[in-house]
Amino acid sequence: MNQRLPPAAAPDLGLTFDHSYVRELPGLYVPWQPSPAPAPRWLRFNEALAEALGLDAQRLGGPEGLAVFSGQAVPAGAQPVALAYAGHQFGGFSPQLGDGRALLLGEFIDRHGQRHDLAFKGSGPTPFARGGDGKAAVGPVLREYLISEAMQALGIPTTRVLAAVATGETIYRDRPLPGAILTRTAVSHLRVGSFQFLAARGDVDGLRRLLRYALARHDAPMAQALDGADAASIALGLLRGVMQRQAALVARWMGVGFIHGVMNTDNMTLSGETIDYGPCAFMEVHDPETVFSSIDYHGRYAYGNQPGIAQWNLARLAEALLPVMDLPAEAAVERATAVIHEYPAIYQAQWLAECRRKLGLLDTGDARGDQALADAYLQLLHRWEVDHTWGFRALAGVLRSGQPEPTAALTESFGAGSAELRPWLQRWWQRLSRQDGSLHEAADRMEAANPLVIPRNHLVEAALEAASADANLRPFEALLQAVRRPFDAGQAGTVWARPATAQQRQGYQTFCGT
Repeated sequence: MNQRLPPAAAPDLGLTFDHSYVRELPGLYVPWQPSPAPAPRWLRFNEALAEALGLDAQRLGGPEGLAVFSGQAVPAGAQPVALAYAGHQFGGFSPQLGDGRALLLGEFIDRHGQRHDLAFKGSGPTPFARGGDGKAAVGPVLREYLISEAMQALGIPTTRVLAAVATGETIYRDRPLPGAILTRTAVSHLRVGSFQFLAARGDVDGLRRLLRYALARHDAPMAQALDGADAASIALGLLRGVMQRQAALVARWMGVGFIHGVMNTDNMTLSGETIDYGPCAFMEVHDPETVFSSIDYHGRYAYGNQPGIAQWNLARLAEALLPVMDLPAEAAVERATAVIHEYPAIYQAQWLAECRRKLGLLDTGDARGDQALADAYLQLLHRWEVDHTWGFRALAGVLRSGQPEPTAALTESFGAGSAELRPWLQRWWQRLSRQDGSLHEAADRMEAANPLVIPRNHLVEAALEAASADANLRPFEALLQAVRRPFDAGQAGTVWARPATAQQRQGYQTFCGT
């Protein structure tokens, strides 16, 4: 495939690029160039992220940075490539997907020695665009910025947006929309679909290269420990590492009520970071069957299905690794299957740890009892249609009240269910009394684990609509500042902390933006 003529070269912005992916993984990318935006303007530059990474925020956030992040100029040292990968999308396999509207500019090392990718999204069509325009709109770009910053503040592994730029052009979805480009940072863009792409082509040498590269990049200690091991142990070592990270990630999603919306295998990273904030949203009223994505017709990626879908995706990774295990087919399948069967226990341990955090529980050795206690509360939230976020946050107030009775806030949320809540509160109180520390200390732990503020869906939509329709970024900025302080008790009573009304929740849907 031919490379486009490049935009003008940019001055050095202080980014020292490396290109290990390009050097070590031939066949998994196509050199390409961004389409320059005709009339770019800043939507937002993430100064906090730039400073945390040790980048020159002043230079990157200035006019030269605008030229780079709008595709008008390629920064010195960059080698833009569109990544190739496959994927199961809603259960159906596509042997070639790839970056249809994204480009990896290169990698850089942050101030802590961590390698990161720097990539565009919405920078124009690539050879993988499959007839699409390769563009992004202001609304979806700002959604990814907003939700990824909220996830960062919640302590959940995530890719992040360094820059969001309006392009000055109109793109067409269900209606004309203002165009935009985002620039994403990620520990890497390696995904389950990267292995599937090579496996679908029978490229065993490519799979071996990718296996070595992925281990070195994401599991360096494991790679050293496996030095000299047999091929099957090396492949399954990678699988176990990805499984541990994904189990931990999904448990954190479940804890805060986050619904990814499109858990295809091309959206599951090897790093364990949340990626591709398309039709994502936060659950409000607790219901395991909650679905927001307009294209998830059968609820495949509903809130309660996410742990199981993660295991299904990991099984697809295991299948892609079979050719490099150097074992007879039956033996390779048997060993890979045994590893996949480890997932439920690994996830359950992560989920129990998350539930204990949310309920202020210390580990006293009664895993079964603690999980049953947590499950009983989740069932109460579901039965009485209580807001997931507020239902957990309000429990700390019970501890501060000094008695195991529903507070006014819980009574308001549970209504007639308050009578059913009371015996659960007494069970919880008794469990807390069997551990070290005071009830106030447990309340402190809970308020550090349970957010007061999440990106409420109606507030997100209002902010994105104002930015898209009126170029008014004030609602977006206000919401961004709120979600960056999710545990701040000073936000109690504000619009940011208030659960949505039934009318605000009614019929809410999210869209991919492609």
